[in-house]
Amino acid sequence: MDKVALNIGPITITWYSICILLGIILAGLVINKEAKKYNIPTSFITNLIFWCVVFGLLGARIYYVLFNLDYYASSPIEIIKIWNGGLAIHGGIIAGFITLVIYCKKYGVNILKMLDIVAPALLLAQAIGRWGNFFNAEAHGGIVSRSFLEGLHLPEFIIDGMHIGSHYYHPTFLYESIFCLIGFFVLVGFRSIKSTKLGNTTALYLIWYGVLRFFIESLRTDSLMLGSLKTAQIVSVIMVIIGVVMFIITKIKGKAYDDVGAKENEIKC
Repeated sequence: MDKVALNIGPITITWYSICILLGIILAGLVINKEAKKYNIPTSFITNLIFWCVVFGLLGARIYYVLFNLDYYASSPIEIIKIWNGGLAIHGGIIAGFITLVIYCKKYGVNILKMLDIVAPALLLAQAIGRWGNFFNAEAHGGIVSRSFLEGLHLPEFIIDGMHIGSHYYHPTFLYESIFCLIGFFVLVGFRSIKSTKLGNTTALYLIWYGVLRFFIESLRTDSLMLGSLKTAQIVSVIMVIIGVVMFIITKIKGKAYDDVGAKENEIKC
């Protein structure tokens, strides 16, 4: 599978970067559409997304580098080559969350409200971004047979793309992409239910992605490790625990989702 989508003179554009950019753009459109219902200006959303993407990518890279420190210490120039892959989604989520909290506090926007708006769109971005791993021939699972992949009724180009070296591999990128996309629709539908409380949607995101990633990680062969444990599984368990506790608390004590909004022209960016 060719990593390069296009060459423009000295500039090389990879499929990995295109997938990430497409995920960001579509997620941004979804976030802005929902935010308009609460009179949150597009300028606020655009700036928020910009800074969350900048620090999210930085956090995702730092997280990945820290868990591969021996390699990057011997080849420091490789740290900046994010187009070759090496972005850890958990690092991006943590950095993006911190950025969102700081930015919302600065402009007086309810943090839980914004998290609920962002959560479904984040799953959409993840679903699209995972295809970048496909083009980079990374983030796959263990060895399987071609007949196994054919039994999943996959398109031929995916089966061919999973033929790496001399073996076929589990298309874990595809499994995660599909369930992230399903999760996007589940969260959007859940958020529209009148009984949904502020923070419930964010809690459901943590549970959904935590459970999904835990099982996906059990199939992967390139996991970041903490001793003998897979880091992503540890973080996934923590996400699920936080999500369950958060869901219970916000369901009992939280405000109705539509009770908190931004007044017209209240936010100025």
